Amino acid sequence: MLQPDIMGDQPHLLLVDDERSIREPLAVYLTKQGFRVTQAGDAEAARTRLTAYAIDLAIIDIMMPGEDGLSLCRHIAATSDVPVILLTAKAEETDRIVGLEMGADDYVVKPFSPRELATRVKVVLRRTQAGATRHHAPESGSYAFAGWVLKSGERALVDREGVSVPLSTGEFNLLLALVTRPRQVLTRDQLLDLTQGREAAAFDRAIDNQVSRLRKKIEVDAKNPDIIKTVWGGGYTLAAEVTRL
Repeated sequence: MLQPDIMGDQPHLLLVDDERSIREPLAVYLTKQGFRVTQAGDAEAARTRLTAYAIDLAIIDIMMPGEDGLSLCRHIAATSDVPVILLTAKAEETDRIVGLEMGADDYVVKPFSPRELATRVKVVLRRTQAGATRHHAPESGSYAFAGWVLKSGERALVDREGVSVPLSTGEFNLLLALVTRPRQVLTRDQLLDLTQGREAAAFDRAIDNQVSRLRKKIEVDAKNPDIIKTVWGGGYTLAAEVTRL
């Protein structure tokens, strides 16, 4: 497990490349350079990881089987503020222009040195984030589930009668992460990443304690929960149906 003072300070990169012989050594190098790296071998896996983690920057190979990197880049640009660096073996100017038009923040032509890529990552992060908070799930709107409504804009939880139930900041962030990903198993590390960001004290028990407190507030029987389920060896999942209001 990452130490609390390390995990909180590491920019989280998503590295997407179908060639394992390129992806895995590059991930090792970037990790040694102080980044936290999550890997994906295709666009489908990348979309899953983008939902599951708070990603600071995505590095995407353009030439992949199935959905290509340009399509994935377009999706990221349309749905989030996560910056993108594209990787490709093509050096033609038109390809670079297309990539940038799709929303990419930078473009690196293969073959490249890992050192060059790490430098470009640092530059893009400084330019696009500059100390800003990490990208999270949308925090506007309301979510109805199991007789409750979480009003994210007001940071309020109300019951069927409209009575508000007080939540701490940690409890609210945890519940928001769960209701925006219903029936998806989220590990403790993922929940820490999504709810507490770079300044988190990264202890597994922090999530367990917040889940326990939430259950006491929203479950009929906190000892036999129906809404927030424990997935043994996995993490937690919101088992209720969620409706976006």
